[in-house]
Amino acid sequence: MQNHFGEIAGVLTAVFWTVTALAFESAGKKVGSLAVNLIRLVIAFFLIGAYSWLARGFFFPTDATLYSWKWLALSGVVGFVIGDLLLFESYLFIGARVAMLVMALAPPFAALIGWLMLDEVLSPKNWIGMLITMSGIVLVILKREKKEENGAIVKKLTSSYSIPGLLLALGGALGQAAGLVLSKKGMGDYDAFSSTQIRVLTGIIGFSILFVFMKRWPRVWAALKNGPAMKRISLGAFFGPFLGVSFSLLAIQHTKTGIAATLMAIVPVLIIAPSILLFKEKVNWKEIVGAIITVSGVALFFL
Repeated sequence: MQNHFGEIAGVLTAVFWTVTALAFESAGKKVGSLAVNLIRLVIAFFLIGAYSWLARGFFFPTDATLYSWKWLALSGVVGFVIGDLLLFESYLFIGARVAMLVMALAPPFAALIGWLMLDEVLSPKNWIGMLITMSGIVLVILKREKKEENGAIVKKLTSSYSIPGLLLALGGALGQAAGLVLSKKGMGDYDAFSSTQIRVLTGIIGFSILFVFMKRWPRVWAALKNGPAMKRISLGAFFGPFLGVSFSLLAIQHTKTGIAATLMAIVPVLIIAPSILLFKEKVNWKEIVGAIITVSGVALFFL
């Protein structure tokens, strides 16, 4: 098990992110995705601080080097402020289930950025797994549609879902991939939870500045008074920025970034059952097959 610690951490990350995706989709529809983004980071900051104080004796990561602060802070801006903002907005267009399918494009993005920045080289088997993942995404989000043009029936390849929503999710995938690589560069052997706290702090500062220019603070105060939304945000903060992000850093700390990102991409399969049970969503055979294909390459990393 020790040999696959990074891979196991990646799978657990996917489990945690399944819970947080459903919680934040529900909360975002009640109070808006921007308010959810900031509040969940503030909650996570104190959760991580309490855990770190109990585990290491540090509520705040004062023992981190300036090098770690620099790269982890940058990863917080790229991953949390830019990447998660785009991802959360995509939930409102295409829902958490489809958005997380598009997010499965993060592995090849992470592998490419990891190769450019960290000289990480993946094996042919790893690349095959990523190609399988991408083919499953294409199956789900694209469809052939018959249209009449100038009296003739023409078949065109179109999207089954909102193009703006898909582009937002794609931006989220790129932000997550870049954030992971930057995190690995800055973290080194430093504690994963404290590394997450640095990223979270940067995210809080980034969103706070953004809210000043967008004049969104009244929405944050309104969200804090919304009891049902706050319950969902708190649940999402526990499984997302606290457990999910911290375990994602544990994963990239103990295995290659592209491999870790691919294992985190099993969310589309995990999210199908709760989407049906909780939100009464209808899932067609193509989406189920696409989700299974998307993550079937995961097994290759354990063989």
